[in-house]
Amino acid sequence: MPVRYFKYDKPFRLENGETLHDLTIAYHTFGKYREDNAVWVCHALTANSDVADWWPHTVETGRFLDPAKYFTVCANIIGSHYGSTGPLSLNPATGKPYYAAFPFITVRDMVAAHLLLAEHLGINHARAVIGSSIGGFQAMEMAIMKPEFVDRLALIATAARSQPWAIAFNESQRMAIEADATFGMENEDAGKKGMRVSRSIGLLSYRGEPAYNATQQENDSIYKLVGFRATTYQQYQGDKLCRRFNAYSYYRLTQAFDSHNVGRYRGGIESALGTITCPTIVVGITSDIIFPIGEQIFLYRHIPNAKLHILSSQFGHDGFLVEYEKLNDILKPFLEEEIRS
Repeated sequence: MPVRYFKYDKPFRLENGETLHDLTIAYHTFGKYREDNAVWVCHALTANSDVADWWPHTVETGRFLDPAKYFTVCANIIGSHYGSTGPLSLNPATGKPYYAAFPFITVRDMVAAHLLLAEHLGINHARAVIGSSIGGFQAMEMAIMKPEFVDRLALIATAARSQPWAIAFNESQRMAIEADATFGMENEDAGKKGMRVSRSIGLLSYRGEPAYNATQQENDSIYKLVGFRATTYQQYQGDKLCRRFNAYSYYRLTQAFDSHNVGRYRGGIESALGTITCPTIVVGITSDIIFPIGEQIFLYRHIPNAKLHILSSQFGHDGFLVEYEKLNDILKPFLEEEIRS
């Protein structure tokens, strides 16, 4: 399906008090809309709005995003590189791209923009809102900011707030970008060498020791001294991100990730989670080191109508992308069941 664009013609006020005077949201839809079949998917950090592109074997017949059953919507988050307003967008005040001048944004800003899109599309409520990682941050915020919009909530490999461990990984990535002397220049390729290193750092947290030892093991020679698989894998992943993303977006999105705290200005985390009354499914991944299982247990204990599923995987945080068969077994019946009042 082709990407579509929603342009909001009014000033969009950010949580920090600044204003975006030109707001565009890129989005994809799959299936045909009915009053009771909209599923809103919130994407992770560097993904785009094309769910079928980054979440394999989900938008398919018999899967939990079956286009014959559901009208799936995924919108690109503001600050990203995939069509929504971000650092490479034109700043109306200067007539040039924002670059480093793009303002600080929060997850709540992302959700506020997407709720405008939902209104534009005529979607008054979603049968389910699904999010993994920072997508889970968005899904939680959506259920708190506009509870009548969310009939069901699926939170996968995520948490109620960003903890110091995750923030430290993000800061290390930003430090790598800052060490690139080109970062700060008014050029869309600025900071890319730094982002290459940044992605290598981030990938360690996304996968973890079990995944690396299983997939990057040396099997060809016990006498190898250089040219290890893990070495080339890190380089490949850094190069891959540099081909499809920009450092200014990566920098701002990691900052938005750090700012996540559902309890901010709401009387604390427990109080905020207590307002989520819709049926909720929380999925944790056994080897996730960014959001360990304890984070999902916390969500389960403080969201009133929640169920907990622990997904066994050696692929760490990225298990939500890799273990699509196991996720389908969890999410498909959750979307299909009727809500009892």
